[in-house]
Amino acid sequence: MKVSWFHEHGSPEVLVCEETTTPTPGPGEALVRVRATGVNHVDIDVRAGTSRVPIRFPHILGREFAGEIAALGPVSGDALDRQPVHSAGGLREGDRVWVSCRLPCGRCEFCISGRDNLCERGGYFGMDLPGGYAQYVTVPVSTLNPLATSVSFEQAAASQIAFGTAWHVLITRGGLRAGQTVLIQAAGSGIGSAAVQLARLAGATVIATAGSVDKLERARELGAHHLINYRTDPQFSAQVMAITGGRGVDLVMEHVGGNLFTESLACLCIDGTMVTVGGHGGEVVPFDIIPFFRRQLKLVGSKNASIAELREVMGLIAQGRLAPVIDTVFPLEEAARAHQLVESRAFFGKVVLRC
Repeated sequence: MKVSWFHEHGSPEVLVCEETTTPTPGPGEALVRVRATGVNHVDIDVRAGTSRVPIRFPHILGREFAGEIAALGPVSGDALDRQPVHSAGGLREGDRVWVSCRLPCGRCEFCISGRDNLCERGGYFGMDLPGGYAQYVTVPVSTLNPLATSVSFEQAAASQIAFGTAWHVLITRGGLRAGQTVLIQAAGSGIGSAAVQLARLAGATVIATAGSVDKLERARELGAHHLINYRTDPQFSAQVMAITGGRGVDLVMEHVGGNLFTESLACLCIDGTMVTVGGHGGEVVPFDIIPFFRRQLKLVGSKNASIAELREVMGLIAQGRLAPVIDTVFPLEEAARAHQLVESRAFFGKVVLRC
């Protein structure tokens, strides 16, 4: 099978397309014929070595992917350990599926309480486990989810991280409700473009920021009510206050860091909440705690989505109520070019590999 992997950390050019042996599914596993894989910024970090995640070379990236069940492994047990299984939870060989991007342990306190996104014993595809930058990948059958015929493989591969994370930030951690006002930073990113749609669906007034006129116009098309260019107006808190009549916003989704983090704090209303879920623009920032107790502000950290949240947003996508935004689709052989585009930030929405 073809695989785009890397044998050492480095620039996008370390990603090479080579041939390797197609894996064989073991007991409780399925072999998935990957058709599309989403490219995420975490892929960039793992490839470059900045994520400090221990990996073994050669390494296969790819957190979120979709395809078809090519084969199912044998059942476990002494008498049946060589008998093939032709269905798994109602799924059969040949079925279209999307694969949950994470494998929780299912036994820890977080998994038992439905917060499996906090599980520290499980694994992540493309990090702990071989990911979707390959024609075939073996996965536990527990990670398989049926893919509606109304959703393309490319759409499925562009949806989990963006919409799952946006849901966890806005709804679960931020408690966004109809009638509130939300500020969404970097609306041109995969997470940002998903958040604009989710916030609009939730009935909120959406203020979106981006670093170019084109990206802001695209955000308007997705449902943003107000637009701010944070490159031409880096002190955008004054503009946010003008838009809200001096009140500020109920919720900020911040996933950039640096100056955007600091300015975002100044955009909150009394008793407002800022949820942070990234910091590629600067992970260490100055922090003044006085406004927090004087104005009763809340700063909330957020991780990725739980499996239940992933299934919730994938269901909304299947219903057509949400739509992933795909900027460019590259063939698997051009994974290095896909990384170059993501690093350039000259895209809107998601970048996808077609496998």
